[in-house]
Amino acid sequence: MKTTFYCAYFLFFFSPFTLFAATKYVSPTGSDANSGDSWAEAWLTLQHAADEVAAGDSVWVANGNYVGFDLRTTGTAADPIVFIAASSGCIIDTENPVTTDGINVENADYIEINGFRVIDQPRNGIRLVNAHNCIVRNTYCDNNFERGIFTGFTDDIIIEYNECLNSIDEHGIYVSNSSDRSIIRYNSCHHNTRGGIQINADGSQGGDGISTDPQIYGNVLYENGTGGGAAINLDGVQGAFIFNNLLYENHATGIALFRQDGSAPSINGVIIHNTILNAADGRWCILAVNGSSGAQVFNNIIINQHAWRGSIALDPDAVPGFDSDYNIVVNSLSNEGDGQSMTLTEWQALGYDQNSMLADPLGDIFVSHETGDFHLATDAQAINAGSAAFAFGVAEDIEMITRPQGPEHDMGAYEAESALAIEDQDTVVTLPYHHGITIGPVSITWTEKITGTLSLFSIDGKLVEQVALENATQFALNRLVPGMYIATVHTTRGLQWSKPFFYSGN
Repeated sequence: MKTTFYCAYFLFFFSPFTLFAATKYVSPTGSDANSGDSWAEAWLTLQHAADEVAAGDSVWVANGNYVGFDLRTTGTAADPIVFIAASSGCIIDTENPVTTDGINVENADYIEINGFRVIDQPRNGIRLVNAHNCIVRNTYCDNNFERGIFTGFTDDIIIEYNECLNSIDEHGIYVSNSSDRSIIRYNSCHHNTRGGIQINADGSQGGDGISTDPQIYGNVLYENGTGGGAAINLDGVQGAFIFNNLLYENHATGIALFRQDGSAPSINGVIIHNTILNAADGRWCILAVNGSSGAQVFNNIIINQHAWRGSIALDPDAVPGFDSDYNIVVNSLSNEGDGQSMTLTEWQALGYDQNSMLADPLGDIFVSHETGDFHLATDAQAINAGSAAFAFGVAEDIEMITRPQGPEHDMGAYEAESALAIEDQDTVVTLPYHHGITIGPVSITWTEKITGTLSLFSIDGKLVEQVALENATQFALNRLVPGMYIATVHTTRGLQWSKPFFYSGN
């Protein structure tokens, strides 16, 4: 059932690939005098492709180093325009001819940017402005001066499965200018000087100055904020739904709700099932100020390693409508803003976090926080300690594992999986956590005692690879084209395990 669901899910989002009016090709060995209709007739430059495409066209781009492109032609809901890298070596390392960004999409809706590596740009790796219903997925944005991905006035944008790192001046992902209904999911943002994910409504720049109803989930954000800016930084953002994110070793705030240039405060944020471990030189894990009232904080792990800053801080005008419970916290909380602190007992006397608990040592909560493995350790206090009643409908964890696996939801971004029996010749081995199978950035590995067949399926349901588990202990992912896949294990008992994963090729 799970495999069928994910196949249908990805087919829904990728079904436009089968509907394009024309398919064009770009290659370092091509010529802009060619037709662009095949690899043999490929164009040479991305800008020529951007100048020639029409609604419904897709552009496949071969490995190589390219000058970026500026796109001003719009797609439609029925006929989007897609630029997609054919493999992981498609690199944009020179700014486009029009702006100081690698890729610039402007005054054009229904555009998809997929799979490019955009590096060393003077401003943004990828920029979209006045561009609605667009998608940026599977990109790698490294060492760009301002931001990895930047958008302005972009309603209904989807930003997913991207890695944004080492932004020199600002943020990994920055959604600005009154953009509504953004979906920012399954991205990795790390080592950016300021925020990991920033949404600013920017009332001074026109529009209503409010960003409404973003969904921010499944992201892994770490080592951001040495220059300030929260891992998730929200200015003038209302109704944000923030769940199943992993934030660790960030050096400013974890999640910040505030008003600076927004036309109104960041009210009614829902913050559930996140794992937040702030660095020792960081600020508060969750901060709500400047009238950012109505925040709901449930089922999280909220641990601060700072000497006195703690888990949650509200200034007095953010207190109305605030509620919080079923969290793991440290013994430092505040309803009087930064600079003040009270114990959990004092905090509970105010009516908050009646079912929350003080954090055990990190080694008792996580498998290995030192190496970035924040799955729950065996018998961790977070297991079965959350509440489905305060999960706001979230029924999966950051890895799409069904919640709950036990009698109740686990706290934090990860749900501890129940044991799974897989046949080993004439015996049945009950595998430990992870079922003995680990999907890493470069390989899938498993224990020697597991038997069965590991199958990898593409997003459109096609069988890509099969491996007999008893004949090996790993599968190297460099045999795959970067993208989304579904890994399954079958034995004579049928389907035993499945998990979707993203291979970045990095």
